[in-house]
Amino acid sequence: MNILKFITAGSVDDGKSTLIGRLLYDTNSILDDQLEAIKKANRKNNDGTVDLAILTDGLKAEREQGITIDVAYKYFQTERRKFIIADAPGHIQYTRNMVTGASNSELIIILVDARKGVIEQTKRHSFLAKLLALKKVLVCVNKMDMVDFEEHVFENIKSEYLALATKLELENVDFIPVSALKGDNIVHASERMSWYNGPSLLDYLESVEIEDQAEQPWRFPVQWVVRPQTEELHDYRGYAGRVLGQGLKVGEDVVILPGGIKSKISLIELAGIHLETAQQGESVIVHLEDDVDISRGDIIAPANHAPLAERNFEANICWFDNKPLDPSQVYLLQHHTAVTKIKISDVHYKFDVNTQNKLYDENISLNDIGKVSVKAAGDIVFDTQQQFPENSRAILIDPRTNLTVGALMIENVA
Repeated sequence: MNILKFITAGSVDDGKSTLIGRLLYDTNSILDDQLEAIKKANRKNNDGTVDLAILTDGLKAEREQGITIDVAYKYFQTERRKFIIADAPGHIQYTRNMVTGASNSELIIILVDARKGVIEQTKRHSFLAKLLALKKVLVCVNKMDMVDFEEHVFENIKSEYLALATKLELENVDFIPVSALKGDNIVHASERMSWYNGPSLLDYLESVEIEDQAEQPWRFPVQWVVRPQTEELHDYRGYAGRVLGQGLKVGEDVVILPGGIKSKISLIELAGIHLETAQQGESVIVHLEDDVDISRGDIIAPANHAPLAERNFEANICWFDNKPLDPSQVYLLQHHTAVTKIKISDVHYKFDVNTQNKLYDENISLNDIGKVSVKAAGDIVFDTQQQFPENSRAILIDPRTNLTVGALMIENVA
């Protein structure tokens, strides 16, 4: 059974948490004690029904204010698929949280309030979906009950968003009219929107096909060198990590970067079982034919389709810290498990998320998105965002505070 990872995004009070709560409630994915707890909670909807948004509002401040502050993750499954859901905050000051959740997602559900249409946060989140190369975009026009389930409202918003999608060059965009509060088109088809003949949200999520990565090269970032050095396993040497992409197999010629040493895969282990191949997302131990020097942070890749290993490159950046980016400061770049000292050598521009225009302003502050040049103290092993998004992303850490201050999406070699 495959897994679909998706994120919900939208403006404040668009109903993201309610939509997820309704999805879990109507698929009977809520434990009895959770259901009892939300029934006893003080938060109710205007019609007296239980506020299902409580299911994802885990922080005390979220419950008190009725808003989402941090990304909340929920898990459920049906007979057809397993799901990992990230509920992202709608406030502009929590854009960094949204980027964090979206970086691990394959599909984004962008909620649009039927009364308000496409607004600033819709544009911001759509821009981030493009920036993070998310494979599918689903626009849920929510609160259709507040506009009497009128078809023309949905069609107007659909036309408005398609114009934005064309401008952003977003592909694979779909639309569903819903009422998360009432349950229309969430799990069951709505009788009050007979003019809509598409799938419900659950039907869509169960059947949507995410672009296959079979044509992509695989990457294997080494998380740990397994060397027990016991009498029984005296010569055991394996490399533990999680597979990115498809096609890692026994007998394949590989290169270890950044060192450039070549070898061949002799064995793949998963929970003590020997495999011939390893698939996307599997955590395995890889053995090589040669006793080569490999450390945590190195990347094993196909010898005939290796990633880049460079010190200078250009990247899109989303800034997370309250203090603005300081080009004179040395930061730590963490790419998978490798940590390297870097400096931002140049700030090219910032993006205006409303117009998608470039602003030539060197001041990168909280939640700003821009393009920068990076100089690293050692080789960074990466693919570009266009080639292999999962191997193009990294975080920036301020060594003075040990805080994560930014996220990078590598675009090209400088």
